[in-house]
Amino acid sequence: MFAAFRTFKTDETGAVTVDWVVLTAAVVGLAAVMVIQLQAGSAGLTENTQSFLGRQEAGQISASD
Repeated sequence: MFAAFRTFKTDETGAVTVDWVVLTAAVVGLAAVMVIQLQAGSAGLTENTQSFLGRQEAGQISASD
């Protein structure tokens, strides 16, 4: 029984797998945060563009507005 416990305690075979799982989870989490931020930013840009184009008359879009 003690020999099996000693073997289990010193065996590091699965340690690399745990490292990769944690690293992959962190990358996926960061990607999700980036997607959320990009969606929020593009929604604001869309609103600004829609507002700008709504104020214009046909054929008279100027860069000064």
